[in-house]
Amino acid sequence: MGKITFEVMKKTVEQTIVAPATPHGTSALAVIRVSGPETRSILRKMFHCESPTPRMATLAVARHPETQKKLDSLLYIFYAAPNSYTGEDSLELFPHGNPLIVRSLIDAMCSLENVRIAYRGEYTKRAFLNGKMDLVQAESVADVIHSQTLSALDNAHKLLSGKFSKDVHELAHKLKDISARIELEVDFVEEEADPDFAGWKDRFSEIQEKVKDLIRHFKNSGAINKKPRIVLYGAPNAGKSSLLNALLKENRVLVSDIPGTTRDFIEVSLPLPSGEATLIDTAGIAEVAQNALDERSMEKSVEAIESADLAICLVDATQANTAEAQKQIAEAKEKGHWIVYSKIDLAGNAPIPSDVTLTLSSKAGTGLSELVQMLDKALFPEGETSDEYWITSERECAALREADAGLDRIQTLLDTNPAVELIAFELRSVANSLAEIVGEISSEDVLQTIFNGFCIGK
Repeated sequence: MGKITFEVMKKTVEQTIVAPATPHGTSALAVIRVSGPETRSILRKMFHCESPTPRMATLAVARHPETQKKLDSLLYIFYAAPNSYTGEDSLELFPHGNPLIVRSLIDAMCSLENVRIAYRGEYTKRAFLNGKMDLVQAESVADVIHSQTLSALDNAHKLLSGKFSKDVHELAHKLKDISARIELEVDFVEEEADPDFAGWKDRFSEIQEKVKDLIRHFKNSGAINKKPRIVLYGAPNAGKSSLLNALLKENRVLVSDIPGTTRDFIEVSLPLPSGEATLIDTAGIAEVAQNALDERSMEKSVEAIESADLAICLVDATQANTAEAQKQIAEAKEKGHWIVYSKIDLAGNAPIPSDVTLTLSSKAGTGLSELVQMLDKALFPEGETSDEYWITSERECAALREADAGLDRIQTLLDTNPAVELIAFELRSVANSLAEIVGEISSEDVLQTIFNGFCIGK
């Protein structure tokens, strides 16, 4: 890192930062975070507290530091350095959740010298710079916040706990041990014409296999957090919109006995026990379109079905024996789609085929909980064992690939009995790639890219 960049970073860290840690809007409570050397000054000038007790919730009146106007009665918790998230003196305020109060408190603090609004991700960046976490753990903080499935959240917690970092450090330790031996060979290269490479190849192969295994455990955050798509389709008036409303427990879409009420497909978020899915209600698919608009609606429905992770053919149980329904059921079976009979409360004693996935009634609520459990199990299968994790950062995976390429070059050199200096050079390159993963080597540009994706208050 260049000297100028280091000085700028040092100056930035010396400033005290403040930002809301909760979204904008009205709520019972809000959270404001403060971190930096002026934290005690804020307590003294706004709360008249000279000797704050660390980690104790304190009820106090917040006043403007210049006018002493009362801003709010609130709780605050003070954290003394280095025992805080950022490693600096820190403060968390819990005012009433009126945006006017939150803004007045932030403006009052920023009126003090050397206090400013935080940049995106600056709290976590300071935690990294102050040695409270490595770069892998810092990146996983964003995953914890933005995970959309329980499996993705569980994986983020594993990364935050340091499981991946530990594996990287173990690899780096093994490389350091080999490096020490090779550097010794370099020091005495003139005294020993033929360095002893016996056993080195196996040791490098063991390290490279672990690197390759980590690369195989890469899934980008988009893939691991992708919300699965569920598409409801069927004949007009099969009860698709009624089912969507029943699953959401609200009248989200218009329901009518008139076939063709839904003209375009409608997407909503469906909360399931293990995460959220996108539920899509499509226009009814009939044998013959009534007009050009009807034809286009059915085309859009077919497009939605083709893009689905799970397609459900909804069949009106009272019409299941018609030729049109039987044809649709046969096509659904051929494509591996679920077949669900709706309006089962109106079907009387009509026989239900054994290969039907489920029967339900949106109006009576029959079968809805079973459908939710089946969807959850199908879309969010149980993940890996508790010790396994996925690498979600493109940056980290790229560094692993660089390390793997360097190990390939080392193996080639070992096969040709080269000058030991060449192996030492490649070994340092591999070690640097591993160091980049955890942030032991990093540029300000890399850090800026990572933390710019964070929230203001994190």
